[in-house]
Amino acid sequence: MEINALTWIITIAVIIGLLAFDYFFHVRKAHIPTIREAAIWSAIYVGIALVFGLVFFLFGDTQHAVEYYAGYVTEKALSVDNLFVFLIIMASFKVPREYQQKVLLFGITFALISRTLFILLGAVVISAWSDVFYLFGLFLLLLAGQQLKGEITGSDDNKDESDNVMVRLAKRVLPASEKYDGDRLFTWQNGKRMMTPMLLVMVAIGATDILFAFDSIPAIYGLTQEPYIVFTATAFSLMGLRQLYFLIDGLLDRLVYLTYGLSAILGLIGVKLILHALHENNLPFINGGENVPVQEIPTGLSLLLIVVILAITVVASLLSPKGKALIALQNAEKFSYRYTVLDESAPAEERREAAQKMDRWTQAAEDLSPKWRAELLDHKDKYSRVIRTAHETRLASAQSVGQDAPVSQRIVDQDGPTV
Repeated sequence: MEINALTWIITIAVIIGLLAFDYFFHVRKAHIPTIREAAIWSAIYVGIALVFGLVFFLFGDTQHAVEYYAGYVTEKALSVDNLFVFLIIMASFKVPREYQQKVLLFGITFALISRTLFILLGAVVISAWSDVFYLFGLFLLLLAGQQLKGEITGSDDNKDESDNVMVRLAKRVLPASEKYDGDRLFTWQNGKRMMTPMLLVMVAIGATDILFAFDSIPAIYGLTQEPYIVFTATAFSLMGLRQLYFLIDGLLDRLVYLTYGLSAILGLIGVKLILHALHENNLPFINGGENVPVQEIPTGLSLLLIVVILAITVVASLLSPKGKALIALQNAEKFSYRYTVLDESAPAEERREAAQKMDRWTQAAEDLSPKWRAELLDHKDKYSRVIRTAHETRLASAQSVGQDAPVSQRIVDQDGPTV
């Protein structure tokens, strides 16, 4: 497949069109996306990305197709990891749920612009100095080690993301209000124009996006040196990230081994980069400036290993004791809340099924060891209130028709779930 100026123009136009569609049809009116809406649009964007890769096969360009898919999967995995930080930032700023779409879309747009600049810069550096792959490889290995160290020691590097240097600088330039004014970026208070927290959270996410680019771009340049593939894989991995956020919100923290998986992927690409640098070596102090005869890792094998690592990471996370404990606690809260919002006119079968799910997961959460409840329940008061209210409602309903509700009776008797 020939990659020329026309190819670039058409591709950029398509991506801008997708972003414009999101701005005008999805976030123009603030709302909370339903699971169905998020699932449909996530599938559409992933489908577009996968179909785009088939275009290379259509033109017989198998090498670029494999490089694109390897880059897309890697960038998508790193983007999911970025969502953890977005969650922390938006929680820190207490962004109303209905306005989170707009914040995320801004973050995606800013990430696309900043990473495009990094991609162009990377292409210039690589063409001028091929041995930069040594630096890219060492950087990714150091990053993988840093992530592992943070996971093992339990350090939290994201806790201050909502108060980074860009946010502090913005506050100095213009005072910030304490309250949101809809989804406006500026407001007037006592005759003074002030920033709203909406603008500050966008600044925080924008600044964080720049940091993400430092690991994202070297990682994908380890899989392909074609700027067009780097750009498209990065762009399509960011498309649909907003919908994915709402689709897997609440499931993200169940991926307890995601950091280990991403560390393995970054380490793999780091090794691949260093092997490539050795194979194309020009440094005089390594093998006298001659190429080093080493076996490089084929991109096809890299793609296979990346997919296998991610699959193992997800399965191991969900089947781990910590993952199962998270599922029990989250489902106990979720199904208890769902029971309380059921209308009295709801069919009896639907209410009975909802009550059974609530009982099942409440019991599962109660059976957890105190260690998991202490470690995983960040909002104990809210958790207890939701479950207690649901079981009080259930118990009153059961008693009104002369039925027993032993799980609800126990929860009510002990004044809430064990936390």
